[in-house]
Amino acid sequence: LFFVVGTVSCTLFLAVNGLYSASDDVIELTPSNFNKEVIQSENLWLVEFYAPWCGHCQRLTPEWKKAATALKGVVKVGAVDADKHQSLGGQYGVRGFPTIKIFGANKNKAEDYQGGRTSDAIVDAALSALRSLVKDRLSGRSGGYSSGKQGRESGGGDKKDVIELTDDSFDKNVINSDDVWMVEFYAPWCGHCKNLEPEWAAAATEVKEQTKGKVKLAAVDATVNQMLASRYGIRGFPTIKIFQKGEDPVDYDGSRTRSDIIARALDLFSDNAPPPELLEIISEDVLKSTCDAHQLCIISVLPHILDTGASGRNSYLDVMLKMAEKYKKKMWGWLWTEAGAQSDLESSLGIGGFGYPAMAAVNARKMKFALLKGSFSEQGINEFLRELSVGRGSTAPVGGGAFPKIHSVEPWDGKDGELPVEDDIDLSDVDLDDWDKDEL
Repeated sequence: LFFVVGTVSCTLFLAVNGLYSASDDVIELTPSNFNKEVIQSENLWLVEFYAPWCGHCQRLTPEWKKAATALKGVVKVGAVDADKHQSLGGQYGVRGFPTIKIFGANKNKAEDYQGGRTSDAIVDAALSALRSLVKDRLSGRSGGYSSGKQGRESGGGDKKDVIELTDDSFDKNVINSDDVWMVEFYAPWCGHCKNLEPEWAAAATEVKEQTKGKVKLAAVDATVNQMLASRYGIRGFPTIKIFQKGEDPVDYDGSRTRSDIIARALDLFSDNAPPPELLEIISEDVLKSTCDAHQLCIISVLPHILDTGASGRNSYLDVMLKMAEKYKKKMWGWLWTEAGAQSDLESSLGIGGFGYPAMAAVNARKMKFALLKGSFSEQGINEFLRELSVGRGSTAPVGGGAFPKIHSVEPWDGKDGELPVEDDIDLSDVDLDDWDKDEL
């Protein structure tokens, strides 16, 4: 999942400010203003989702500014620091940087921009999209933003992913489910419920896509299904409750905008998602694919199997798995190798001088790393990773400025190691007396 969505920080190694300022014609967008500025706007928007540390984003910045100036008063051009505002990036399925989205007539269905990264190409695409929007309006296919205040009884397809629940269907669908449910209890006459409806509907569609249906948004007409309303003590409308298997329901107390609803749903999803996979570095592809796909990869070098046996190695792997579970929202990659199996990698990360086991946190984009100086234990690793999470801890460049050659090795078979079998030497035919004389 990118991006998907946890608190990941590449400012661990390099503090970089946003790429745009108030003096630019590019409009800075955040979770607090995105809905009002973009979603509820009649304007066509081009929005760049970027990360300050991303080289491609830095190269795009002057072109994006030029395009924004050229399109001023014609098309809105915005930018989201998706490294800082990950919930907003996750809401629109941002998996890499920069990602450019076009928000046209139907703001709930943003289109991906696939054109060139020059100001000319960006302006051309914007004008083409604008022309299509105007022609659709001319033909009556406005497809514009709907306030959704017409009430639930009017129907419509925009809330197709909101699951309607009743007294009869609730337990079967929700209580016995392994999925997470966010359930809105509403009354058809309630003005606040009508205001929430388009936000809830749009959020339901995004959440369904982002979580592969593992978090569901539902609605209960509490005026009809009074047994449920009584059971859960519903006193006002709308009331939103979160249901997770084996736990008592809790109230959702966040904002009623789609971005905040989606952010909470993705948090619930990551809380219930399995931890990232812990992979042995058996080839260059394992290292590169893991470290390139995550903003940090945590690499452990464990003692040789002859030094620990299977039980000792498994105890180290268990510690790593517990830490991967604890920090799974960070969306880091987790790797391990045996001491000596990847000696060039160890050398490039300054591992070995403190003995084994050892651990390094590597930012592959910046080719910088931090070393665990404390104990290889839950407490020691937790302190190390917590410091990194808040941007503390000393770092160093990866030796040579790039990962060294990785040797392909056989994966560990899970067994105790065996000493190599020495060849038997038959000395029966050797005349030791003559041998001694020759030596002398």
